[in-house]
Amino acid sequence: MAVSMRKQIAQNKRNTIMLMIIFVAFITVIGWLFAWLNNNYMIMVAFMVVSAGYALIQYFFADKIAIMSAGAREIQQNENPRYYKIVEKLAGDAKLPMPRVFLVNDDAPNAFATGRDPKHACVAATTGLLEVMDDDELRAVMGHEMSHVKNYDIRVSMITFGLVALVGLMSDFGMRVLLYSKRDEDDHSPIGALFALITLVLSPIVASLVQMGISRQREYLADASSATLTGNPESMINALRKLETHARPMHQQNIASESMYIANPLSKSMISKLFSTHPPIESRIERLENAKK
Repeated sequence: MAVSMRKQIAQNKRNTIMLMIIFVAFITVIGWLFAWLNNNYMIMVAFMVVSAGYALIQYFFADKIAIMSAGAREIQQNENPRYYKIVEKLAGDAKLPMPRVFLVNDDAPNAFATGRDPKHACVAATTGLLEVMDDDELRAVMGHEMSHVKNYDIRVSMITFGLVALVGLMSDFGMRVLLYSKRDEDDHSPIGALFALITLVLSPIVASLVQMGISRQREYLADASSATLTGNPESMINALRKLETHARPMHQQNIASESMYIANPLSKSMISKLFSTHPPIESRIERLENAKK
C-alpha cells in the first residue's frame, strides 16, 4: 500500500500539470473557433492568455471558491468537539498537518476535501453526515477525505473543478456568439459553422468525461486508504451503505464540484448517474469486501 500511495502521489502531481496544459489547449481551440467565425485571430490569443491566467488563479484560489460554492462554514473544536477531534486524530495518524475544518448546513450526508496540498487543506462535512454516522463510520468517512489530502487528490480535483467550470462558461459564451453574431455568410461554409457548433456543444461533455475518468479511480483508492488508516474496513463499508441509504441531492448543487464529494451530491436521475464522477457505491463496497478476503 505504501508503494502504491507513493506512486499515486507522484502521478497526481504530474496529472495536475497535464490537466492545466490540456485545459489551456482546449480553451485555446475554442478561442480559435471564435476567431475563425469572426475573422479576428486576436480572439484566440486572448483566450489562450485568459485561460492560462485562470489556471494559475485556480491553483491558488479554487479551494476558497469550492468552500464558498458549498456554503461551508469554518468551525473550531468547541463548536463540534466530536467531529473536530476525529479529524485531528486522523491527521496525526496520517502524519499530516491539521486541515481547516468546515461544516455545511445540509441534511444530505456528504463530505469533501479541497486544497492545493496538505499544508493548505480543508475538509468539510454536512450536518446530515454527522447525524447519521456513528463515531467509527464518521472516522471512516473523514479518513477517506484525509486520504485524498495525503495522496494529493485534492490538488487534481481542485484544478479540475475550476477548469470544468471555465469550459462550460466559455462554451456557453461561444454558443451565444455563434447564434447572435452578424457575419457574411459567404465568408465561411455551412459545414464549418456546423463543426463549430458541434464543438461548442461537446466541449462541456468532454470536460465532464475527463473529470469522471480522473475521479472514479481516486474514490476506490481513498476507500481502501481509509480502511488502512483507521484499521477498520467494516466501518468504511457501513458508512458507504448509509451514504447509499440516506442519499439525497444537496441544496447547493454544482456539477463542477461533484467530484470532490465522497458521494454524488447531485440528483439521482439516470443522466446524472450515467455521467457521475463517482463509481457505484455497490462497486466500492464490493472492492472493500474482496480486500478483506
